[in-house]
Amino acid sequence: MKFKQLLLSMLILVSVSAWADPTYRLFVTNEKDDTVSVIDSRTGKIETTIEIGDRPRGIGLSPDHKILYVVISEENAIAMVDVATLKIIGKLKPGEDPETFAVHPNGNLYVSNEDDAKVSVINPESGKILYEIKVGIEPEPVAASPNGDIVLVASESTNMVHIIDTKKHEVVANILVGARPRGLAFNHDGSLAYVSSEIANEVAIINIEKRKVIKTAAIDIEKSKPMALVLSPDEKTLYLTTGRASKVAVFNAKTLELVATIDVGKRVWGAVLSRDGSTLFTANGLSHTVSMVDTASNKSKMEIEVGQFPWGLALDD
Repeated sequence: MKFKQLLLSMLILVSVSAWADPTYRLFVTNEKDDTVSVIDSRTGKIETTIEIGDRPRGIGLSPDHKILYVVISEENAIAMVDVATLKIIGKLKPGEDPETFAVHPNGNLYVSNEDDAKVSVINPESGKILYEIKVGIEPEPVAASPNGDIVLVASESTNMVHIIDTKKHEVVANILVGARPRGLAFNHDGSLAYVSSEIANEVAIINIEKRKVIKTAAIDIEKSKPMALVLSPDEKTLYLTTGRASKVAVFNAKTLELVATIDVGKRVWGAVLSRDGSTLFTANGLSHTVSMVDTASNKSKMEIEVGQFPWGLALDD
């Protein structure tokens, strides 16, 4: 028993050290500037700007938050940036027309190749593509379940969410959703997933075990074009960016009742939530800003000027 307790204590220490000393940096891809803005998320001040490559879009962090991955769409590449030094340390080649990706708990990247209707699985350490998985037409959003058993990808023109078994590396289910799905998010145990649909102007909940949509809600917001989804740490609140409506829609995550809207910049796209859930950041493409939203009051407390056409966000906190 003492040995088991000692081993558990050591594992806890290792886990804590792996997440120690976050940089609190917010990274923003600027699609038309070919840059990444680096912001101190505590103050809203720009630290620096990274010249990253041609048309940066999807963005995310490695499981240990040591490496930032940035899709460079026009170069058919993903840049790797050291989070501590902000130096570009390499580029991955994930196939033609990479759009965005999900980082699996094992560190592999599941990348949507929009023009080729497939998902490429790439090992960032070796740089090798391990698998190529055919999906529907124009895949874009990708999400990995918390335990890594499955990965979801939504195909915009097929109007489907595909469930990929990460052991078999094949599609095991296709779920019909509203027209032009654009955002995906899991709940914390992976039993449910949320999907937004741009043309259908709706948000839906998928039961993963049943492999079916169990609830759908239309979005009654003028000019709404649903995009990114973010779930609060307590799983009570779902945040949705609405594109041209220039608002964040706030839903009860269980019932999909619209409880509030938040005014942000023009053509709000990507979104990310602080680890404690107190602050939501949004990328506002036509305003060329990032909104810093206080989730307690549901109001933007700061607008941060970044590069041209900010698209995606990643937060190291």
